[in-house]
Amino acid sequence: MEMPRRAEHRSLVRPYARTGGRTRPERDLELEALVSTSEQGRRHEGATSVAHRGICDLCTETRSVAEVAAHLALPLGVVKVLVGDLAEAGLVLIHQPGLFVGDRSSQEFLERVLAGLRAL
Repeated sequence: MEMPRRAEHRSLVRPYARTGGRTRPERDLELEALVSTSEQGRRHEGATSVAHRGICDLCTETRSVAEVAAHLALPLGVVKVLVGDLAEAGLVLIHQPGLFVGDRSSQEFLERVLAGLRAL
């Protein structure tokens, strides 16, 4: 029986070990909040873990918190804590989307969020 592809990349480390046991981020992050890597983050200056560097690399293209969780196959709560830590360190920027009903870019964004949620 062949294992699903996503399972091949899972770590044996418990998800909350990546956050030092923290389950809530310092800042309130919505799952649709957009995350992009800062110049400091592109150089991994201050990235203290493999997960931090992975998020910095992933968010060179702006992504929602939900997409980050889906791509990294990590629980949403863990990703919120990690992204919050990165934002505090200046490695990523968090953008609150301003969506307008019927706006083409908002529809594309919502489709990306939906795809990220489905991948969870």
